[in-house]
Amino acid sequence: MVAEGAAGGARAIKGETFRDTTKKKDVREANIEAAKAVAHAVRTSLGPRGMDKMVAAANGEVIITNDGATILNKMTVTHPAAKMLVELAKSQDVVAGDGTTSVVVICGALLKKAQELLEKGIHPTVISDSFNLAANKACEVLESVAIPVNLEDKESLIRAANTSLSSKVVSQHSSLMSPMAVEAVLRVIDPAAPQLLDLRDIRVVCKVGGTIDDSELVNGCVFDQKAAKAAGGPTRVEKARIGLIQFQISPPKSDIENSVVVSDYAQMDRVYKEERNHILGIVKKIKASGCNVLLIQKSILRDAVTDLSLHYLAKAKIMVVRDVEREDVEFISKTLGCLPIAHVDHMRPEKLGAADLVEEVECGKGKVVRVTGIAAQGRTASVLLRGSNKLVLEEAERSLHDALCVIRCLVQKRFLITGGASPEVEVTHQLSKWAKTLTGMESYCVRGYAEALEVVPYTLAENAGLDPIAIVTELRNRHAGGAPYAGINVKKGTVTDMREEQVVQPLLVTSSALTLATECVRMILKVRPAAALRRARRRAAGRARGRAGAGADAGPAAGSRAAQIDDIVPVR
Repeated sequence: MVAEGAAGGARAIKGETFRDTTKKKDVREANIEAAKAVAHAVRTSLGPRGMDKMVAAANGEVIITNDGATILNKMTVTHPAAKMLVELAKSQDVVAGDGTTSVVVICGALLKKAQELLEKGIHPTVISDSFNLAANKACEVLESVAIPVNLEDKESLIRAANTSLSSKVVSQHSSLMSPMAVEAVLRVIDPAAPQLLDLRDIRVVCKVGGTIDDSELVNGCVFDQKAAKAAGGPTRVEKARIGLIQFQISPPKSDIENSVVVSDYAQMDRVYKEERNHILGIVKKIKASGCNVLLIQKSILRDAVTDLSLHYLAKAKIMVVRDVEREDVEFISKTLGCLPIAHVDHMRPEKLGAADLVEEVECGKGKVVRVTGIAAQGRTASVLLRGSNKLVLEEAERSLHDALCVIRCLVQKRFLITGGASPEVEVTHQLSKWAKTLTGMESYCVRGYAEALEVVPYTLAENAGLDPIAIVTELRNRHAGGAPYAGINVKKGTVTDMREEQVVQPLLVTSSALTLATECVRMILKVRPAAALRRARRRAAGRARGRAGAGADAGPAAGSRAAQIDDIVPVR
């Protein structure tokens, strides 16, 4: 009877008995493996001799780049832990603009080392706290070997931009693009508040045709749109008075949808006459304000201009550039010193900008409108990028953005450090010495953190076709001998002084990479592998079903026994 009751109770609480759900791989280990896989995917792109990646999207779009943030952004990543590394690269891109590949590679190496420490039985919280201590100490070491830089020293800024461009497809054009990036940043920087530098004040216009050597920093403003000359309007205006309008020069439409029935030709002529008078009245007011160059914002409600309005504007000798994007209005207004005008009644001379020359010029396969000699130009810069095809042009734009971000880093934190993996090896050396002064598990974890940073020189040497073990060993000896600036010279294939080679980079790039990578690793370590969220609910349901079982004696016993068994289900 008892056996039958026990069996009935077991049937009543089916599924509540003990099952060993331990997976072959722990969830934490699976998270680390997924993140390491993402880091391994971009590792071969690190350094001047790193390989480029060809990313083919589902829609047929093809991108060739070695920028870590771009590669990860185009990858289809589904694992939650792997997505954290994609967000890590985006964060580095926002903070520093460069070093997106380095931060992912460092994060992968730290995760690998953390995995080894976990296998030794060290608690994740101890590893996390020790890594945080090591990251803070690493930033102190970087600051101790940093070189102060003066923003008036253009050569130092150009050298930093050259280092950023050395690993890009367009590295052979760094002698043109680096000075261009430095000059563009210095144009937009406000000496009174240099920390408020906004790269949106630098506009990059890309045109297919020609080579990258044809790119230039325009002294003025460039519009990607062509001048509207369908009605014979002018394409060149000297002593221009420029108006930026946000209203439409076209027949008005009613707010509600309705239809107008015209019964005879007299009414139709009257409608056309009213349209002509309406447009002509607008054009006369524009002409009366002294405007001879008109920039028209793109409209989504109705046509911004019609053929009839273009005809009247051409008769008035007014040059028209239409389809100006809404997001460009602020930049154009700041550059030309004009104010956007929302209604024709507000067309006044004080709201217009002034320039010596506005003309449409040939540029590759298309045309652009160039504005030069701006009377009251704001702190903005325009760059005209050229390229033989779309892929090269897009990569050149990304490379220029990285160079601009490097100069911005130097404006925000005016310190340079050497490149060639010398800062990482110096941090490794100093942390290893510091770890010997610590006690307990912290010493092991800090030493592991230091060893993980050697992935940067190892990968640089490996991607350059050198012997990584010999190179890293030589670097250790040089830094132990008191040479903190010794790094890998991939061109000569040896270890040299990076200051003499003039290979420098902003301090903010490396310090933010270490800080962000450490934060990401700590977050992954702190994730609890498995949470039995429904455990208490299952236990209560099992007890209730046990009390309502077949046997009065066996039911509670079975329920109690099931509850006790549920208590020992391992929750990792």
